[in-house]
Amino acid sequence: MTSSPPADLAALRADIDRIDAAMHDLLMERGRIIDRLIAVKKTSASGSAFRPGREAAMMRVIAERHGGLLPLDTVEGIWRVIIATFTFVQAPFAVHADVSGGDAPMRDSARFHFGFTVPYRPHPSAAAVIAAVAASRGDLGIFRLDQGVTAGAWWRLLAGPGRPKVIARMPFIERPGHPAGTPVFCISRPLDDPSAAQRDWVLYAAHFERWRDEAAEAVADLGGEVVASAGTGGGLSQLLALPGTVSPEEARAALAEAGATPGVLEEVGSHAARFRVGEA
Repeated sequence: MTSSPPADLAALRADIDRIDAAMHDLLMERGRIIDRLIAVKKTSASGSAFRPGREAAMMRVIAERHGGLLPLDTVEGIWRVIIATFTFVQAPFAVHADVSGGDAPMRDSARFHFGFTVPYRPHPSAAAVIAAVAASRGDLGIFRLDQGVTAGAWWRLLAGPGRPKVIARMPFIERPGHPAGTPVFCISRPLDDPSAAQRDWVLYAAHFERWRDEAAEAVADLGGEVVASAGTGGGLSQLLALPGTVSPEEARAALAEAGATPGVLEEVGSHAARFRVGEA
């Protein structure tokens, strides 16, 4: 004959059951609100439900307020699955990933940030991911920042009206030992609502007939960085990341003064400021 658990243990288990039921009720309530949101916004077209700026802000708030026994990895993962899955039910999409540097880190990133409901589509290069997103109704694409010289100037494929653009840099919350810590850009077709984009950082495809070391210093003085470089038949192509407060005109002027006037300086996306746990 088994003995009954102590009264205090039984009460604690009852509290856990009550909290579990309440969480499930809240998820179902969230689903009902999303159902009404779909009716109001009429987001029947794939990809029209993305709000990268709002998502980045939500993740930052969660990281700043979190405390207690539950690891931040778990909390972030739960919220990412909730956000991505409810986005998917509003407007179905797939995630295309460049696996040229290995499938495992990209699959980890896709599953952590978008869950298992969203289809995962591997591709051999960043260029192939960009092409797949461009041909889709509203899919997302992810690829590593450190593509290497063999990838070429892939960012030039993002230039031009109607072309896919960078909408996020992930992970949203950076920290040592992150379960999906590989830095990736996330791209989509141009957002239906430009105000949904986060413009703390703006990315530019730049082309130079000649490049000087002073130009790299000029970019740094603007608070920016050279993310990637690749030689082309007519010079050097670069992907520049500049603070959203810096205008294209200011960037051109600073580069010209450093002796490297860009023949092309075209915006190819934007993303939220990087957030590291413990930062103010």
